[in-house]
Amino acid sequence: MLQTILGSGGGIGLPLARELRNYTENIRLVSRNPEKVNDSDEIFKADLKDLSQVERVITGSEVVYVTVGFEYNLRIWQTVWPALMQAVIRSCSKHGSRLVFFDNIYVYSEDSVPFMTEESRLDPPSKKGKVRQQLHEMIMQAAEEKKVNAMIVRAADFYGPETNGSALKIMAADNLMKGKKAQVFGDPDKIHTFTYTPDAAKATALLGNTPEAYNQVWHLPTTRERLTTRQWIGLIAKELGVEPKIQKVPEILLNVMGLFIPIMRELPEMLYQNRQDYIFDSSKFEKRFGITATRPEEGVRMMMEYLEKDLNPPASS
Repeated sequence: MLQTILGSGGGIGLPLARELRNYTENIRLVSRNPEKVNDSDEIFKADLKDLSQVERVITGSEVVYVTVGFEYNLRIWQTVWPALMQAVIRSCSKHGSRLVFFDNIYVYSEDSVPFMTEESRLDPPSKKGKVRQQLHEMIMQAAEEKKVNAMIVRAADFYGPETNGSALKIMAADNLMKGKKAQVFGDPDKIHTFTYTPDAAKATALLGNTPEAYNQVWHLPTTRERLTTRQWIGLIAKELGVEPKIQKVPEILLNVMGLFIPIMRELPEMLYQNRQDYIFDSSKFEKRFGITATRPEEGVRMMMEYLEKDLNPPASS
């Protein structure tokens, strides 16, 4: 049974490839520069912005996981994402492949963020969220019309090993490791739940191999503990044996930084998530499968072990 990951690198694609070995030895990894995760992996080099390559990489797949991470740029998202999803749905329908789309929380309304469930209102306040809503509607409509068996799995903000794009890693862990203050946007004393990437990968593989789980939305297992951003930073600092010093970044500074650093121009519209509690509820998955998220203390410990090992690799003999 061939299972294919579109976007096989990064914090989700890599652990997902490992987890899929529990279900099949036939795994196809697709990215611009794919590398084997398991010895038996099939490698397909493809730029998924080139839609002519989509059917080629999907052909023969029983399950297709879309975990692509395009550049964090609104214009690119608006141009590339809908076209890619349309091509993926069309190819999955043609070849009888089941579709699993790995999504985030941008699709939810601002007033849903303090407590998000699979039933939360879809009314995103951001332009990037509007793109995610378009993808959600494309997938669920195709499923409703029985063109494809599909599901959407969602995660909260990431933390864990191999998560180089995680805000908690970049703004807190990296800075504290350099002897600097952890930086935060918004209110550090608001609750912020996080999804541990190995948990997300394990749950995604399980859902993708559970036929009755299709044609619906699932929240992946996420911390039940209601820790604030300040408390998360405290856990990181404890692992490093340093003081949990925090610097709150003024929102106006983002606009200034955006003049020189392009990605900073993309952040202001998302700050509503950091001004209020951010609670991502995964009880639907927990009740169905009896699996809960890794405790924050353990997850942070594993993340920091990975980062410190990466920073100080063993000397070659």
